[in-house]
Amino acid sequence: MTEASPNWHKSTYSGNDNDACVEVADNAPRVVRVRDTKDLATGELTAAPPAWAAFVAYARTRAV
Repeated sequence: MTEASPNWHKSTYSGNDNDACVEVADNAPRVVRVRDTKDLATGELTAAPPAWAAFVAYARTRAV
């Protein structure tokens, strides 16, 4: 079985002025990918879907 090609979408928490752009690809069953749109050369962070969901839930409680 092969993983799906990343379907990147901009995070809703990214800055409006393209100053802090984070993209997430969560269409693969085993991995969530996160990258910095402004610096693609740095690669991507990967997380298991349950870990990513826990991070997002935590981040929502800390949103300003």
